[in-house]
Amino acid sequence: MSLLTNVMDHSLDDGYAEAAARKEAAGGMPKTLRAKLGLAVGLVLAALVVTVGAAQARIAAPVVAKEREELIDRIDRETATADKLEDTVDQLRAEVSARQREALKQSGGSDQVELMSLLSGATDVRGPGVKLVVDDAEEASTGGDGDARETSGFSDTGRVRDRDMQRVVNGLWESGAEAVSINGQRLTALSAIRAAGDAILVDNKPLVPPYTVLAVGDGKRLSTRFQNSADGLYLHALKENYGIRTSISVEEDLRLPAAPSVTVRTAQPKTEKGTS
Repeated sequence: MSLLTNVMDHSLDDGYAEAAARKEAAGGMPKTLRAKLGLAVGLVLAALVVTVGAAQARIAAPVVAKEREELIDRIDRETATADKLEDTVDQLRAEVSARQREALKQSGGSDQVELMSLLSGATDVRGPGVKLVVDDAEEASTGGDGDARETSGFSDTGRVRDRDMQRVVNGLWESGAEAVSINGQRLTALSAIRAAGDAILVDNKPLVPPYTVLAVGDGKRLSTRFQNSADGLYLHALKENYGIRTSISVEEDLRLPAAPSVTVRTAQPKTEKGTS
């Protein structure tokens, strides 16, 4: 019984009790006047630092807000200036294109000139042809870890890419198309089909799916030749293997606009007879 009584009376070892007492004495409030003054000075300095920082922040806030407003106003002015310059460039391009078309019309009106105007995209076109619609797969992903197409290296197998549209357009030209447009934008011999991220650009203008391709020519013959060509079979493989949606139809009356601008690479004055 004496052992049990000793355990109950001394549940905490004497060494632990002594260490706890020293720790409590050391962690308490300072006992001496000097220690108390040091603590008070430290608290006053901390409060002073916080107060000065808050005051400086309050004083600087209006200045920062004013600078921000001035920066926003400057951005708005520069954006408006850029928009005006872009409108001026578009107007000048339209004027140049109009003068180029007028010059082609006034150059004799021969069949050769009309053919040149047609092939260069300088004039609008109307006639029979085919309508080809190409669209992404219904469950097309936005890129990532999908299996790549073996022939192109694309990581997203459900989206129409610029290389696909390049093959489609080239296949239509080779099949006998006289004029081609994509989503209402006329293509010429100098048109470029490129990619910027997931977007397809035609002459630096982004297009949105579905991609409607119009091709003027002998409709039935053009449709048959294209579908039997290597590019037509390539498009069919995209449909069968990757879910790309396509449809082609023969149309009796298609209207294609003129190209936005006609680029003239070389030119020389016409010399009259008898002059050197």
